[in-house]
Amino acid sequence: MEKEIKKGNALALLPLGVFLLLFLGTGIITGDFYKMPVLVAFIISAGVALMLNKKESFSTKIDVFCKGAGKPDIILMCMIFLLAGTFGSVSKAMGGVDSTVNLSLSILPPNLIVVGLFVIGCFISVSMGTSMGTIAAIAPVGIGIAEKTGIPMALVIGAVIGGAMFGDNLSMISDTTITAVRTQGCELKDKFKVNFLIVLPAAIITAIILGINTSGYDVVLSENYSYEIIKVVPYIMVLAGALFGMNVFALLPMGIFVSAIIGISTNSFDVFGFIDSASQGMSGMYELCMMSIVIGGIVELIKFNGGIDFVLHFITSRIKNKKGAEFGIAALVALVDLCTANNTIAIVMAGPLAKDIAQEFDIDPRRSASILDIFSSCCQGMIPYGAQILTAAGLAAISPVEILRYLHYPILMGLFGILAIAFGFPKLSDIKEKRKEGKIA
Repeated sequence: MEKEIKKGNALALLPLGVFLLLFLGTGIITGDFYKMPVLVAFIISAGVALMLNKKESFSTKIDVFCKGAGKPDIILMCMIFLLAGTFGSVSKAMGGVDSTVNLSLSILPPNLIVVGLFVIGCFISVSMGTSMGTIAAIAPVGIGIAEKTGIPMALVIGAVIGGAMFGDNLSMISDTTITAVRTQGCELKDKFKVNFLIVLPAAIITAIILGINTSGYDVVLSENYSYEIIKVVPYIMVLAGALFGMNVFALLPMGIFVSAIIGISTNSFDVFGFIDSASQGMSGMYELCMMSIVIGGIVELIKFNGGIDFVLHFITSRIKNKKGAEFGIAALVALVDLCTANNTIAIVMAGPLAKDIAQEFDIDPRRSASILDIFSSCCQGMIPYGAQILTAAGLAAISPVEILRYLHYPILMGLFGILAIAFGFPKLSDIKEKRKEGKIA
C-alpha cells in the first residue's frame, strides 16, 4: 500500500454504540421505538464523545464538535429539510396531495400504485441526482396513497426511499457518483454502465416484491375519486424539473411558489394562510435539522478521536487477494458510512485508500468506483439514523425503525453487489491495456 494507515482508536466509536444501545435497545425492550426520542439519544451520544480523549482539552473538543456541526454539507442538508417541509405543507394545504393521490388512484390498479411510486422515484432520483430531493418530492404523495388505500405507511415510505436510493447511486449528477468517479480515476459513463448492470436486477425484483406485497391487501377503490388537475401542477413541475436535472434548491422553491399561487387563486387559503402553512412545514423539520447538526458534530469527534482511522486500518490489514480486496473496499466504505451517516462523506474518506487497494490488486477503476457507490448507498438507505430514513419517517410521522423491514431495494442492492464481487460480474478484462494507453489512472 502506498499510504500508511494509522491504527486509530476503537474506543472513539463508542458514541455510535451508545446511540444504537439507547435508541434500538429501548425500542426492543419496551416494544415502542418512540420511548427514546432520537434527538435525546444523539445528545447523550455527543456527551459521551466529548468525554473521550483525555489528552485534549474540553474546549478543543467543543471546537471540533462545532466545526463538524457547522460544515457546509450539514447546513445545506438542513436547508433542504426546511424547503421539503414547506413544500409538503403548502401543497397539502392547497389540496395538491389529495388531487395527486386521487389522480393516481383513478389511473392505476390498487396493486400497482406502490410499484408505480417506486418506478417514478427511480426516474426522479436519476434525473435529479439527489435522494433527499426525491423524497421531498414524492413522499407527500406516497403518504396520501397510504392514507387512502390502507396500505401500511411504512411499506409505501420504504418504496419511496428505495426509488430515491436508485438514482442516488446511479445518477450522472449525483454527488456520490461524481465523488466515486473522481477518487478512482474513471469516466462517469463507464462507471454508470458497470454500476447499472449490477443494480438493475435489484430494482426489477424490488418492483415485483412491491407488487406482490400490495396485492395482498384488500383495497377497495369503488368510489369516484375527484381531483383538480391544476392542483397537480406543482408535482408535475417538480417531476419535470427533476427530469431536466434542475438543482433541488431551485426546484423546491419553485414548487412552493407555484403551490402558493394555485392555493390563493383557488381560495384554498389566503396570503396569511400560505404563510401559516409554510411555517408549520418548517416547524415540522426543526427536530430533524437539530439531529443533523448534532450528528455532524459527533462524526467530527469520532474522526478526531481516531475512530475512522481504526475502521480503515481494521479493514485494510485483512486484505490478501483481488477478490478480498474488492470485499475490503465494500466493507471499508460501508463501515465508514455507518460511522458518518453520509454516503458522500464516506466515499470522500474511503476513496483515496480504495484507489490504492485497487491499484495494488489490479482492480478496474470502473469497478472500484461502482463498489464504493453501491455499498455506501445501500448502507445509507438502511441505517435508521441516516438523513434519508429520518426525513421520510419525519414526513410520514412514523418511527424510522418501522421502515427497516420494507427497505427492499437497498437490501437487494447490497446483495447483488456482494454477488457481483463473488462471481466477478460484469467481466472487465481490459484494465492493463487501458492503463498502458493512459486512459485510466
